[in-house]
Amino acid sequence: MKKNVAIVAGGYSSEIVISLKSAAGLSTFIDKERYNLYVVTLTKEEWAVQLPDGTCSAIDKNDFSFQEHGVIRKFDFAYITIHGTPGEDGRLQGYFDMIGMPYSSCDVLVSAVTFNKYVCNHYLRNFGVKVANSIRLLKGQTIGTDEAICRLGLPLFVKPNVGGSSFGTTKVKSPEQLQEAIIKAFAEGDEVILEQFIEGTEVTSGCYKTKDRAVLLPLTEVVTENEFFDFDAKYNGQVDEITPARLSPEMTRKIKEETSKIYDCLGASGLIRVDYIIPSDGEPVMLEVNTTPGMTATSFVPQQIRAAGLDIKEVMTEIIEDALLKRK
Repeated sequence: MKKNVAIVAGGYSSEIVISLKSAAGLSTFIDKERYNLYVVTLTKEEWAVQLPDGTCSAIDKNDFSFQEHGVIRKFDFAYITIHGTPGEDGRLQGYFDMIGMPYSSCDVLVSAVTFNKYVCNHYLRNFGVKVANSIRLLKGQTIGTDEAICRLGLPLFVKPNVGGSSFGTTKVKSPEQLQEAIIKAFAEGDEVILEQFIEGTEVTSGCYKTKDRAVLLPLTEVVTENEFFDFDAKYNGQVDEITPARLSPEMTRKIKEETSKIYDCLGASGLIRVDYIIPSDGEPVMLEVNTTPGMTATSFVPQQIRAAGLDIKEVMTEIIEDALLKRK
């Protein structure tokens, strides 16, 4: 009998639009011959599932079930593709753990740690991972412009500490921009991170592991004429994404090994993506870890899967079946 799989999208942040695009991508990637697919959208107002006839049915939060033409249906698996809270920060994972629902992504602790950029970077620094210098501000805290520039230099980045898709992010190039950039970042959340700017080549590395094997996908090089890899670069085509990246075999191997190490240090599950900058000295600096990477047809990870010569339906099946096996 075919298993019922929920593609869980939406969320409570500005990234809801990107999440819904990822859900549409996953609807084409996951094998419909093997699974019954339903897109479940979570918002602050409601949790609802779209039925095959185009109507919607409310999700019963007691057990994540729903009714389809008077018949109660239950899911066997949840593929989480929420970018932002509550699907990327561990909250939804905690709910699924309590009701016994297998899911695709990292567990509560790993999701919470990686969602907080400052905490994640400092945690991984303890394992020898090279990261940029940064300063974290909590809501109500301030920092003087001179102090921030003295510690991090110019230019520097100001961004929400627990956001994504470059919402609220500013590349600060002059002292006059700093305080306004902090206000803008705080509009997206209660924590802000100021981070050292590092000039270099930006690459991103996808990875997943099952009980049988570790798959390190080809790297993607990110080239944009914009000030940085901002929202327009990510989603409005103002970027060249080159897969595989134009790197030496030695550098490619080094970054893949670092991604594998990070996966294991975190105790990650499912697909993750790790972003790096390679400065002129050739020592990669980790920028951030993404545990629910974008899954549209043009997103990095699907690009990398194609470049690896893998069938994305088979990859999705492998990830789903491995997660189901771990729950037995």
